[in-house]
Amino acid sequence: MTLSKEKTRAVLEKIGEMYPDAQRELSARSPFQILVAVILSAQATDVSVNKVTPELFKRFPDPKALANAAIPEIESVIRTIGLYHNKAKNLKACAQKLVMEFGSVVPKTREELMSLPGVGRKTANVVMGDAFGEPAIAVDTHLDRVTKRLGIAKESDSVRQVEQALMDKLPEKDWVKDHHRLIFFGRYFCTARNPHCAECPFLDFCLYGYKYLEEQSLKKKKK
Repeated sequence: MTLSKEKTRAVLEKIGEMYPDAQRELSARSPFQILVAVILSAQATDVSVNKVTPELFKRFPDPKALANAAIPEIESVIRTIGLYHNKAKNLKACAQKLVMEFGSVVPKTREELMSLPGVGRKTANVVMGDAFGEPAIAVDTHLDRVTKRLGIAKESDSVRQVEQALMDKLPEKDWVKDHHRLIFFGRYFCTARNPHCAECPFLDFCLYGYKYLEEQSLKKKKK
């Protein structure tokens, strides 16, 4: 049994009270910069991405500059980020396609964004929401974990099914805002390890929270 629309919306309202200023934590000032930063953020922290993007954007301020860059030069800037070899190749190929097929302008539609090298559905949804304000929900590890723990989605749901569950239960106008709220809740409260279950306002219906606290209690008794 998953949460109803009403219960899901009530949960998001409460999370909104907990994190009223939830927003993108990647530093970027334009659709192009947002696209690049999100590509870099795959399997990397926002903090690590924010450390390299100022120099990256200084050297390559637009798609044309990045498209003309040598891959070793791109790698030299982003080498502290995981998978930097592949990401450097994708950034150059992405910039080349932006220049050749989109007039150096980041497209707004999901289909066009996903045609770019290094851009999957999650990245496309982030760019749509953060760069253009288009209604979209990007399911990352935090959203996937939180929605399943709280019963908004089923434990067996795929990432696409989690996205659909949120789209079905939340008003379209709130998708981008609620996406960021769920990320903050997962990143700073309902963490993968050591979640704050004892202080959670949703413990009365969160089966994961009950189980987690019981396990912690048993560990203490064994000691």
